[in-house]
Amino acid sequence: MKYKYIDHTADLKVRAYGKTLEEAFANAAIGGFDFLTDTTKIKKKTEKKISIKSKRLEALLYDFLEELLFLLDTESFIISDFKDMKIKQAKDKFELTCVAQGDSYKNYDVKGDIKAITYSEMLIKKEKTGFVIEAVFDI
Repeated sequence: MKYKYIDHTADLKVRAYGKTLEEAFANAAIGGFDFLTDTTKIKKKTEKKISIKSKRLEALLYDFLEELLFLLDTESFIISDFKDMKIKQAKDKFELTCVAQGDSYKNYDVKGDIKAITYSEMLIKKEKTGFVIEAVFDI
């Protein structure tokens, strides 16, 4: 299982899984954007390079999801998948680099809207089998 939706009073809460931290980050993003449309049907017509640095891992997740939402709002870009995702930890910061693959959302039946990403109830946890991430999307 890549992700599942968790009951939340007003917003969209996603619990994502991954054998690696990178896979869990990708699945959290896919889970959020699957709310808008089936991301498996999005063609990989366009690629966007993403590079983010943050002081905390939670901030890195927030900034990553926020960047994807920014691309959706400003360039009509909706994700389908990711390639070459790497998360590195340096002395005092984390860095994420990847290539987001997708297309213009105008070519698809999109329902709903993601207004913002929140820190509310955010969780990044390492378990025996990999990583679990919980993220809340303001819809």
